Amino acid sequence: MAPRRVEFRGWTCRVERGSYGGTDRIALPLYAVEDGSPVAVATVNLPELALAADEVLVKDYSENEGMLELLVASGVVSPPLRAVQSGYVTLYVCRCLI
Repeated sequence: MAPRRVEFRGWTCRVERGSYGGTDRIALPLYAVEDGSPVAVATVNLPELALAADEVLVKDYSENEGMLELLVASGVVSPPLRAVQSGYVTLYVCRCLI
């Protein structure tokens, strides 16, 4: 499937489906359309947390605030299936749609 285009914090980005360090875990990095430079990574990897093969953990705090709403509205991920705590932050388990 082709990368999805989104607008994030003033950047026009493409969201690509990748993986974390040779694992089957899905990573969703955002790259600037203009020059391909990295803008953000929408997901995090918690290896100890059981996830289905098509599930991702969306980071929606700090520099990624607003990421969840953007990815859901753009059809990149499903609405959250559940929320999980990691330290002091909440992560959202969503189904990856790209």
